[in-house]
Amino acid sequence: MASFKDRLKTTQDRMTLHMCTIPSAAIPQALAAGGADGIFVDLEHGAIDYAMAHAMFAATAGTDCAPMARIASIDTNLAKRALDMGATGLVFPMVRTADDARNAVECLRYPPNGTRGFGPFLAQSRWQTTLADYREKMEPEMVCMLLIETKDAVENIEEICAVEGVDIITPALFDLSTDLGLPGQFDHPDFVAAVSKIENAAKAANIPLAGIALTKDQAKQLLARGYRIIAGVDALWLRAKTAEIQSWLSD
Repeated sequence: MASFKDRLKTTQDRMTLHMCTIPSAAIPQALAAGGADGIFVDLEHGAIDYAMAHAMFAATAGTDCAPMARIASIDTNLAKRALDMGATGLVFPMVRTADDARNAVECLRYPPNGTRGFGPFLAQSRWQTTLADYREKMEPEMVCMLLIETKDAVENIEEICAVEGVDIITPALFDLSTDLGLPGQFDHPDFVAAVSKIENAAKAANIPLAGIALTKDQAKQLLARGYRIIAGVDALWLRAKTAEIQSWLSD
């Protein structure tokens, strides 16, 4: 099968990209075995350290599931370490300007095109390259996903989407609504307008949209609005499924 990056660029495939917050290699292994197109290990809010992240990326080996990571900020040092653990792309938070977007893209690329330091001593084994040919084979596969979660980002969204190398745009609903002074008010006209502006800019730039969907109805709504990537969250699924099972006792 074509890589996650190739499918983003050359097809209109609908795909899944699930967030892993639980520090266990069993989680991405199960998601990959279930057919997930990709996962991203949460190094921003989750309880996962780098040793566990390495194991979680490795757990997708032998499948078509692309392992990515969400890092805590647009920082070349955070980026290179996650990539050197075996990630094949990064999710960048708090992108506010086109310069932020360019910095994010450069974190994924080696000089002279970027700022990534060279040291894929673990990643080269995950991807079955040699140290010498890792750059040539893997740099083109790196996926850059941007979280749009501030009023500044909405105001600059057309310029952000014009940056070469941005692969996925994601409206981050909770952070965005909070930054707009409307925490959790997803039906407020100002919030709806902001999300619509993000969606329209991404579509105009032919950048795939990704969004969180924890139910089939939520997924259908996003797909109907032109989203190509549906994301879930492991800890939220586990809690929801447990509550559902508890309800069986009273049926």
